Amino acid sequence: METKSLFINGKGETKQRTYALHSPYSGEVIANISMADKADVKKAIEGAQQAYKTMKEMPAYKRSDILLKVVSILQERREELARVVALEAGKPIRTARGEIDRTIATYQFAAEEAKRIYGETIPMDAAPGGENRLGFTWREPLGVVVAISPFNFPFNLVAHKLGPAFAAGNTVVLKPAEQTPLSAYLIAEIFQQAGLPDGALQVITGSGRELSDALITDERVKKVTFTGSAGVGKIIKEKAGLRKVTLELGSNSGLIVEPDVPLEKIIPRCVEGAFAFAGQVCISLQRIYVHESVYEEFSKLFIEQAKQLKIGDPLEETTDISAMINPKEMERIESWVEEALEQGATIGLGGTRDGSVFTPTVLLNVTNNMAVSCQETFAPVVSIVPYKELDEAIDMVNDSIYGLNVAIYTQNIINAMNAAKKLESGGVIINDIPTFRLDHMPYGGVKDSGYGREGIKYAVEEMTELKFVTIKTAF
Repeated sequence: METKSLFINGKGETKQRTYALHSPYSGEVIANISMADKADVKKAIEGAQQAYKTMKEMPAYKRSDILLKVVSILQERREELARVVALEAGKPIRTARGEIDRTIATYQFAAEEAKRIYGETIPMDAAPGGENRLGFTWREPLGVVVAISPFNFPFNLVAHKLGPAFAAGNTVVLKPAEQTPLSAYLIAEIFQQAGLPDGALQVITGSGRELSDALITDERVKKVTFTGSAGVGKIIKEKAGLRKVTLELGSNSGLIVEPDVPLEKIIPRCVEGAFAFAGQVCISLQRIYVHESVYEEFSKLFIEQAKQLKIGDPLEETTDISAMINPKEMERIESWVEEALEQGATIGLGGTRDGSVFTPTVLLNVTNNMAVSCQETFAPVVSIVPYKELDEAIDMVNDSIYGLNVAIYTQNIINAMNAAKKLESGGVIINDIPTFRLDHMPYGGVKDSGYGREGIKYAVEEMTELKFVTIKTAF
C-alpha cells in the first residue's frame, strides 16, 4: 500500500516512520501515513516564512483568484472529496456532500473577503494637538499561521483556517487530525493546482502530542488557530505566549423548547441536530429543556422520529448514523451512559453498541451534574429535561462550563429576546437548533468553549495586524 507523504514546500516527502489509517466503520487499513518529526516541522515553518515574502506582496485580486480557482476545482471534484470524508471520517455520504458544499461556500466567502480588507480614517482634530493631521489605518498580514484541525469536518473546518489566512496574505502550516490526513493532502494538491505559491501551505501529519510544541513555540509563528478539546486548547494558549490565538473548543449545546411552538414541525430538526454525524459536532444538540406542559408529547415524538434513523455503512446513500471515530470514544460514551443510569437517569432509546456504531440514544431523568449533561458527549446521546419557568430553563442552560451555541424555540418575541440577553454563549439561535451555522456568520464561544471568532470576515480580522499611520499636513 502506498505511503502518503508530507507536503513541504510544494513537494511530497515520504517518511520511514508511518502509521496505518483505519476506516472507522470497517476497521480496514485505507492508507499508510507519513509521520513528521520536529525537524520536519522546522523545515515546514522555514518554508512558510520564505513563502510569506511572496504572499504579503501578492495583490488582493490575485489572492482572490487563487481562492476562486480552488472553488472551481472543489465543484468539479465534489463527489470524490465527499467519498474521502466518508471513508476516513466515517461520515455518512449525504452528510459528507453537505460538508463539501459548505467548504465551497467558505472558500467563496474567503475569495470575496480578500478584496474587502479595509482600514478607516481617524478624525485627528477630535483631540487638542490633532489639527492639520490626517490619520488612517490599514491591515497587514501576520506571517506564518499554524492551523491545527479536528477530524469531524476535515474539509470545512480546515477551510475556515486556510481561507481567511490566504485571503489576508499569510502562509499556513497545517496539522490535520491523525484520523483525517487524506483530506488535508487533497486540499494542498488543489491549492497547488490553483496557483498558490509553493511553501504557502505546508501539511504536517503525525502525532499532535509529539509535534505540538515545535509548531506552537517557534518564534516565526505569528498565530495559532486550533479547533479541538478545551483541555488541549488551554495548553496551547499557555504555550503560545504573545502570539495571536483562536481557539474553537467544546460544547454541550442546550436548546429550550417553549410550549407555544408546533412540535411536529421542530421534531425532525431537533433529531437531526442531536444525531447528525453521530453527534460528533462541536455544536451538536446535547441538552433539550422542554416546558413541562409539552414534555411528554415532545419526548414521545422525538423518540419516534429517532427510531427512523438508519444505521449503516457511511458510503450507503440511505445511511443516517455510522461509526464513531474510534473504539476508545465508543468505550468512553458507553461508560458515561452507564454512569448516568446508575445515578438515576433512564433510557428512552438506544444506549447500546452495534458494531462500530453507538446507537442513537435518548436519556430521560438527567440532572446537570451527570457527565452526559455537564461534559461534552461528542456522541449520539441527547438528554430531554422538563422545566416549569423560562428563567429556570435559562439557568439550566447556563449551568455549564461551555458557551458556544445555544438555542430557543418560541413564538413570543419578548421571551426570545429576554433569553438571548441572558444566555451565556457566543451565539444564540432563535427558532432553530444550536447546531445551525452558516460559514460567514461570526462563530466562537465563551467560557471553556473558546477564544476568538471564526466566520471569514471575522477570522480575517484576527489574522491581520492593525497599523495606524498619521501625516502632518502643514508645517
